[in-house]
Amino acid sequence: MASPSHRPSHRRSLRRRRTIVVASAAVAATGLGAVAFVMNANAGAVDLAHQTLPAKDGWAASGSGTTGGSQADSAHVFTVSTRAQLVKALGSSTNSTAKIIQVKGTIDANTDDASKKLTCADYASGTGYSLAAYLKAYDPATYGTSKLPSGTQESARAAAQAKQAKSVVLKVPANTTIVGVPGTKAGITGGSLQVKSVDNVIIRNLAFSATEDCFPQWDPTDGSTGNWNSAYDSVTLRGATHVWADHNTFTDAPHLDSSNPKYYGREYQIHDGALDITNGSDLVTVERNQFTSHDKTMLIGSSDTDSTGKLRVSIHHNVWKGIVQRAPLARIGQIHIYNNYFDTTTLNGYAPLYSINSRAKAQVVAENNYWKLPSGGKAAKLLSGDGTGSVAGGGNLVNGTATDLVAAYNAANSKKLKTTVNWTPALTAGLQTSAKNLPTELATTTGAGILTN
Repeated sequence: MASPSHRPSHRRSLRRRRTIVVASAAVAATGLGAVAFVMNANAGAVDLAHQTLPAKDGWAASGSGTTGGSQADSAHVFTVSTRAQLVKALGSSTNSTAKIIQVKGTIDANTDDASKKLTCADYASGTGYSLAAYLKAYDPATYGTSKLPSGTQESARAAAQAKQAKSVVLKVPANTTIVGVPGTKAGITGGSLQVKSVDNVIIRNLAFSATEDCFPQWDPTDGSTGNWNSAYDSVTLRGATHVWADHNTFTDAPHLDSSNPKYYGREYQIHDGALDITNGSDLVTVERNQFTSHDKTMLIGSSDTDSTGKLRVSIHHNVWKGIVQRAPLARIGQIHIYNNYFDTTTLNGYAPLYSINSRAKAQVVAENNYWKLPSGGKAAKLLSGDGTGSVAGGGNLVNGTATDLVAAYNAANSKKLKTTVNWTPALTAGLQTSAKNLPTELATTTGAGILTN
């Protein structure tokens, strides 16, 4: 794998960049205008809520950079602990006034405005939908396999799904920072942050879990045997620009795929993506997150005809553990994947198919990453592609040994990955030229609840 030239900048040890939470009234306060602080060992107090993406830190630093809601006045700094409060703080998705939203504790998106828990049965109520009736109506043995479901039960399913969406889809406007308050186990369970056709958003220090679709749709035309498809990603970027996703954790827990039933012989899949970047999204930096116990984890590009000239994404210093596929699946864009740790050991029943898929002429540079491969695992299965995508870069280690992943993949597959790309990464802050220490370094410096400058 030919290594492109680059100029790493802002190289600082992760250990030196680690921060500590300051026990202050500002952190403890729960009212309007409370701001979380952390302390950097080298630079003193740091205002986490007003922090912006550092210079040259991946594609999201391009142009105007990513500042989120850092310019918010005191009237637009909110601390929220319920779904209703979060919805109110987000406001209209078209209101671009700078705002900071601090999440205190875990917010359950499947609740009403009075914080009453909502169940799948609540969403189905009044729609006429029932799973038993749906299964009877679209049984391939009688309905066939050539067309999508239509008719009374499919309309009822769509209506029930729309009711759930009103609760769980949380639309993020432009110029917004959403950040977890340190020390509160901040996160969103059951929700889907939607960043659609807006610019300049920061999402940090949040644990995303249990993003579940109560009403998956049967598609008999998906693949050779059909599939159940669900609707919600934990975070979805659609036509979004300048987005920084930092120090978040993504997991299916507590409902793992291994507990999903099968209907029509196929898994009744209630999970979609963890963090998907589609529909012409551009200038995105995804760093220091943990992705765990999930199947289709990160999709870059919604189809092979997504937007040319966009889908520029940097993915660095993340941990991928118990991931089946799409870490990421990349189409069309210029994607830089560096200093990540991929543990491909089967976890909680999530057995890996591949890590990185480059297709639809994607221009991927993957360098200085570390893969842990279990006994019997094959390096040839760490990559995937359709014969049109590229993967350049070097310095990748498998169980501590330098490995040419593209050569290993191409030797075992007829649809070859290309080894050259049409660009050279320049926004590479924090790039480490050796991957050997990543497993230990990233174990304590990634995910929600770990704050770094």
